[in-house]
Amino acid sequence: MLRLWPLWRVGSGPSNLLAVTARSKSTAVQPAPEKVEVFVNDTRVLVEPGTTVLQACAEAGVEIPRFCYHDRLSIAGNCRMCLVEVEKSPKPVASCAMPVMKGMRVKPDSPASRKAREGVMEFLLVNHPLDCPICDQGGECDLQDQSMVFGSDRSRFTDNVYSGKRAVEDKNIGPLVKTIMTRCIHCTRCIRFASEVAGVDDLGTTGRGGDMQVGTYVEKMIKSELSGNVIDLCPVGALTSKPYSFTARPWELRRIESIDVLDAIGSNIVVNTRTNEVLRILPRMNEDVNEEWISDKTRFAYDGLKRQRLTTPLVKDEHGNLVSTSWEEAFFRVAEKLNQTLGEDMAVIAGGLVDAEALVALKDMMNGIGVENLCTEESFPMDGAGTDLRSNYLLNTTISGVEEADVILLVGTNPRFEAPLFNTRIRKSWIHNDLQVALVGTQVDLTYEYEHLGDSTSVLNDLASGKHPFSKVLNSSQKPMVVVGSSALQREDSAAIHAAVTSIAQNAKSASGEDWRVLNVLQRFASQVAALDIGYKAGVSSIRNKPPKVLFLLGADGDTISRSDLPKDCFVIYQGHHGDRGATVADVVLPGAAYTEKDGTYVNTEGRAQETRLAVPPPGMAREDWKIIRALSEIVGTTLPYDKLQELRRRMTELSPNLTRYGDVEEANYFKQSEELAKLVKSTLSSNPLTPPQQKLQDFYMTDPISRASETMAKCIQAVDKADSSPY
Repeated sequence: MLRLWPLWRVGSGPSNLLAVTARSKSTAVQPAPEKVEVFVNDTRVLVEPGTTVLQACAEAGVEIPRFCYHDRLSIAGNCRMCLVEVEKSPKPVASCAMPVMKGMRVKPDSPASRKAREGVMEFLLVNHPLDCPICDQGGECDLQDQSMVFGSDRSRFTDNVYSGKRAVEDKNIGPLVKTIMTRCIHCTRCIRFASEVAGVDDLGTTGRGGDMQVGTYVEKMIKSELSGNVIDLCPVGALTSKPYSFTARPWELRRIESIDVLDAIGSNIVVNTRTNEVLRILPRMNEDVNEEWISDKTRFAYDGLKRQRLTTPLVKDEHGNLVSTSWEEAFFRVAEKLNQTLGEDMAVIAGGLVDAEALVALKDMMNGIGVENLCTEESFPMDGAGTDLRSNYLLNTTISGVEEADVILLVGTNPRFEAPLFNTRIRKSWIHNDLQVALVGTQVDLTYEYEHLGDSTSVLNDLASGKHPFSKVLNSSQKPMVVVGSSALQREDSAAIHAAVTSIAQNAKSASGEDWRVLNVLQRFASQVAALDIGYKAGVSSIRNKPPKVLFLLGADGDTISRSDLPKDCFVIYQGHHGDRGATVADVVLPGAAYTEKDGTYVNTEGRAQETRLAVPPPGMAREDWKIIRALSEIVGTTLPYDKLQELRRRMTELSPNLTRYGDVEEANYFKQSEELAKLVKSTLSSNPLTPPQQKLQDFYMTDPISRASETMAKCIQAVDKADSSPY
């Protein structure tokens, strides 16, 4: 039968090794526990009570080999590679699972410790195949590295002509993760990650002893938006990337640190390139943002960077077809229209993947020719305080702040698919800190238990007035959070929803103190916060009310505006990197650069400015967006006063200083004033249910021009559809 690893030893760190520790509701200050004195190779080390021997050795600067142990997963203690000698112990102990005791003397470099490790490594290699020359893990394999450092130079085992090495059939677990299960050493990291972090109990073990196998019992796809992280966790080549298979060796690749822009979290990533081509994307550690995980869309949608790209300027001919042209002709065609049209008859729409540099450059140029109607695709209620107060559109508690919260109310959002790394934080706090979660909106699978309060907007009124039973829970909590999805603020009653959520947050704030921020907006697109900081209007309602004669689309590929919404003689300029929806309605197309092809600034949903780095040059004649706008400004006659990136960033600092404070979160305030202004809004709640746009896994894979161009993401949708139709 299927054996799934339970959460009976969840957690990591000195205080959470052997049990799930519930959050204490008491406000009394507990005295700090006295540190424990241990000796590692006769070196005195003081550690917190509950620290494991392995962690104590790490503090002493001694590396202990391990396969099953991981800082962010529960302790399994099943690989035994971390065996060390402890004085007065009859046999070596598993250092990952043994807590320190006062006066303990650990000898990790003794002959007994070395002999124990060599014995374990000898057993691991008995059945391990000699696949290193063809294994994608080669060069990054923990088994390779540790066998060289901690293994023996010979083995007492030889292949038996009758029995041979153990072999296991490979499993098909989807289009993203390739399995070669003969290499598996049963560390169970993948099982624990799926169960504890991803919240999907699809992986488990079957059989015992030599017949033990890791798999899904009934062959099926791992239906998780985080499944690719098991590739990084696997210490051998049992789980590797299927799209990257047999592509390159790690020593052939260049490593460029950057950030992801396919959602509003701003996950830190490493872009691996070779010969001016992005070959893979890996996570980069950032404790405040994504820890060490990334979503499957971030990891695998990179093949969309090579498809449907705009590589040359295009203009529409007399037959209505877009044909290739030179930059000069495209610029003169655009400049002619801009100079012939009044500023009040022109408008701009900025898309979800645009960097702050391009947003500032375009705003400066358009303001210079009298254009004030600059909008974002994502709408936001402009009544009351609107976007004048920064706290109205930020995740004010911050992403890592979720771990301090004790109650969270989700309104009209599905964070599992809108912001997967934010959802993992909620699940982490739900497991470790006894976080209480409630949801107002359509019932969805969030990978953790929550109280469903209904999907009617009337629930918000009851919560704001204190009539709902959950109001007592929220208002009496020490550190509550109210999170509203940006999609819920794009309805016809968005202003009323924002006013209700603001009142709920202010009522809950009374018990939490002035330093704790309760109100949070979970954005979905990477450019939205920066655009609002710079001064763009939220939404295209002004364009719908007064259709322009000239429309400039800066990476706008959504369905907010169609050609039928515009006058027949409207001249549309599109600047972007993919031949997506925006390019199909354009009269002139200016090819720009994707996020891996430029140094750009993005501000995530919590207001943290971060940089993308140029990993590969833009294809063909494509150029960085701000440079295109700078060149166009000369022909238009309003030359922008900056030629270099540093000069442009000085201008960004003038507009909004937080744009160039990279890595920092500038706290927003004026919550009380926001509530007072929200009360003046003349809007009523609609009877339509609060339904987030992404309710199923299929909705997660294609949300932007890059992922829509990705063959891998298309395969994922097909695989999920097939899995949904399966009886298992």
